Amino acid sequence: MQILLIRVCVLGMLLLAGCAATTVPELGVTDNGKLAPCPDSPNCVSSDATDSSHRIEALMLGSDPKAAWRALLAYLEHDSGYLIKVQEADYVRAEARTRFLRFVDDVEFHLRPEEGRIAMRSASRVGRWDFGTNRRRLEALRQALKDARVIDNGS
Repeated sequence: MQILLIRVCVLGMLLLAGCAATTVPELGVTDNGKLAPCPDSPNCVSSDATDSSHRIEALMLGSDPKAAWRALLAYLEHDSGYLIKVQEADYVRAEARTRFLRFVDDVEFHLRPEEGRIAMRSASRVGRWDFGTNRRRLEALRQALKDARVIDNGS
């Protein structure tokens, strides 16, 4: 019985070590001006996705795109759930940790004032299922920016 318990513990530690050793996937704005595509797994949402399972609406800009962008950055900076890793004039990438298991998810935003929107993407680094975490995360951000009246309805 003790040997079985030891084997289970070792297997669990190996699985956790494998999750901790994940690397940042290829992210950013691609050559076609879009955010990286979502993988086939259902743990990613993107406003650049064309399939309904991964698609989420972009943040629709109001009359002042720069104000909306500044409000988005302020939200990410002041929400303890985010850590900004890359910040450029029209692109930002942050890491977000899941509440209970503390898995790292990658969250990206791309300002497109000529299109009147901010494209967004949120994806888990590990696992296959996120139980809607990435979608809920971006919808909460959308609601906060709506409440601040810096974006349009976003639908």
